[in-house]
Amino acid sequence: QVSLVESGGGSVQAGGSLRLSCVFSGYILRTNCMSWFRQAPGKEREGVAAIVSDGSTTYADSVKGRFTISKDNAKNTLYLQMHSLKPDDTAMYYCAFAYMSTATLTTREYPYWGQGTQVTVSA
Repeated sequence: QVSLVESGGGSVQAGGSLRLSCVFSGYILRTNCMSWFRQAPGKEREGVAAIVSDGSTTYADSVKGRFTISKDNAKNTLYLQMHSLKPDDTAMYYCAFAYMSTATLTTREYPYWGQGTQVTVSA
């Protein structure tokens, strides 16, 4: 079992920055993939960024160059640094975990999810 707890969401103006955190605990194997997803009202959940245990990352095209995913294993924390935020980034952001070695943004690949943290970007 894996537990994930997100924090760091909030309200910012367009062009601003936020850093999301996700503290993870439980049965964490060396080979794993962690990611950030988001879901806006009335829309499907979509992958934002993923990182595997060897440090490989992948990003959605919509956030490339603006968002950075990273992980501090000593602190058991996953981060998402977000810059140049846009109103379209407004969503509930979720942390997810899977036992796999490929960085994927496919929702069904992740069995473990946090409760989410809200990000609101105003124009």
